[in-house]
Parts: sequence; C-alpha cells; structure tokens
Amino acid sequence: MAAVQQRVPVSAPAFVRLLARLGDIGAPSAGPALSEQLGQWIDWNRAIALSRVLDAAPPPGSFPIQAEGEAAACARVRATLQTAITCTDKPANPTGEDFAPFRRHCVDLQRSMLASTGQLRGRLRDALATGSSDQARLAEVDAVMEMTLSPREHALLATTPTLLGQHFERLKRANAEAPDDAWLPSFRRDLQDVLLAELDVRFHPIEALLAALRTSHASGTP
Repeated sequence: MAAVQQRVPVSAPAFVRLLARLGDIGAPSAGPALSEQLGQWIDWNRAIALSRVLDAAPPPGSFPIQAEGEAAACARVRATLQTAITCTDKPANPTGEDFAPFRRHCVDLQRSMLASTGQLRGRLRDALATGSSDQARLAEVDAVMEMTLSPREHALLATTPTLLGQHFERLKRANAEAPDDAWLPSFRRDLQDVLLAELDVRFHPIEALLAALRTSHASGTP
C-alpha cells in the first residue's frame, strides 16, 4: 500500500488551501489586493447599485432586535449541516471503484448548505432592517453584495466535486494493490475536511451579520 500523504496544518484560507492540496497544485501565493479582486468581480451595473445604497440617506430605525434568538437559529442550522457532513455512513455502500456516489453526496451537501445559508442570510437582513439606521443600511449593502458576488462564488464552489474526483482517482491508482480499499477512510476524511471548510466559507457573511446584531444588542442600541 502506498504511503498515505501526511495531513499538514492548514492556514487561512483553509478551504482554498485544502483544495490546492487535494488538487495536487501549489497553494496560491499572495495575490492582488482585495479591492482589486472585487473590482474584477463587480460589473458596472452592480457597482452603481452598490454606490446608490452607500450614498443614500440611512433609513430610519424602528424596533429593537432580539439577537440571541437569531444566533440560536444560526447555530442550529450549522450543527445540522455539520452532522450531515460528518455522518460516517454516507454515501451508502460505496464500492471504492467509482467516485459517483461521493460526487452525489458532495453535490447534495453543497445544495443543502446553499439553501440553508441563503435562508439564514435573508433572515438576518430582515432582522437588521428593523433595527437602527446603520443596521438597515448594512442589510441593504449585504443584499447588493450577495447579488453581485454569489454567481462568481457559486461557480468557484462548483469545482469542488471535480477536484475531489481527481483526488479520488489518484488515491485509487496509488493504492491499486491495497486490500479491501484500505485508502477509502483517508479519502472520506479529506471529503469531510473540504466540506467543513466550505461550510465555514458559507457562514462568513452570516457571522458578520450576527456580529452586527450582537454589537447593537450589547450596547443597547434601539
């Protein structure tokens, strides 16, 4: 049996570096500044929409926000998704000869993450919209940013099953003489690591919106 590749500590951004390792490519070096990268992602129409939100007078505040209830809802959703990712009996009865069951499992989980986090993000924006003027403006900005960046983000995340499939085939070839698919547990761990890292990425904007809710709640801002 070929030696299993050593699992090394992964530094931020974890998701990108995990995919680079599994895809057998070099980890990305420091690239252009964030402002330059966003400039390549945002077209003129989206830039104008974002500018209008930023330049508009802030809407009036209305009601206080119950931040803890929203945080608890987000925690429940995240725990459910984590359990689905780390469930050790999925996908069911893979033969070790075909990546297809793992691909379906990965795509199904990605769809679940997309749907669940999208609903949470919209719910948090709705909550912010009923808060202070600054919170309402943040909700509007986040809506425009999601509309602007989501298509590019979805296209990038859609490459995950392909990279995992390439990793699967490399392990399979390297361990062709191994008995009883002894390399599959290692692949399962890699699959879980990648999906958990993707879950972290999808929760970044949710955590930012939650932080805005909690800051206002802690300071007593109406």
